[in-house]
Amino acid sequence: MHKLTRQAVSNASPDQPAVWTLLEFEVDDDHAVALAEALQQALEQPGWYADFHNDHEIFVVFPARTFRYPRGDQPTRAKAQSHGRSLAIPEPQLDWTD
Repeated sequence: MHKLTRQAVSNASPDQPAVWTLLEFEVDDDHAVALAEALQQALEQPGWYADFHNDHEIFVVFPARTFRYPRGDQPTRAKAQSHGRSLAIPEPQLDWTD
């Protein structure tokens, strides 16, 4: 693990805690799909997702669904954000890095 931090959030939904624990780490690109599949199985509803990226692709992982797209692909990013909204994720939280 590279970094573990705790962060108070002002835009937590009623189903989320006011303080989050953030885990930052790296995996080899050839493990990205396996990581997305594991996160997809582990994330709970409502209101949780994980995102990660490399130099070329973005992965946004929700419970039971993953969006994988090239950096800069705004239509797919918009679809992922729409899916997040359908899970009641607050708008300010749908701000992953592209």
